[in-house]
Amino acid sequence: MLIVVTYDVSTESSEGRARLRKVAKQCKNYGQRVQNSVFECKMDEAQFVAFRGSLIKLINEKEDSLRFYRLGNNYQNRIEHYGSKEVQDIDGPLIF
Repeated sequence: MLIVVTYDVSTESSEGRARLRKVAKQCKNYGQRVQNSVFECKMDEAQFVAFRGSLIKLINEKEDSLRFYRLGNNYQNRIEHYGSKEVQDIDGPLIF
């Protein structure tokens, strides 16, 4: 299934900036960045449960926010993109 993850981490303190880096790094481990604080992650339910739990442990729930959107397995027709950022095929090969 495709999961879209968005986050808003307070960066007013050095601890917040560290949390932001950790959240972004964890998201990169599971998917691809499509905007500054937005990732698309293709995973199964067990991976999602582990991923969600790892992110919840990283944030400060009084200052930060996480949102998860489950687009399911038939997500191709549910996404439209316009503008400057190049669209990556999430099922295609990873090229570094």
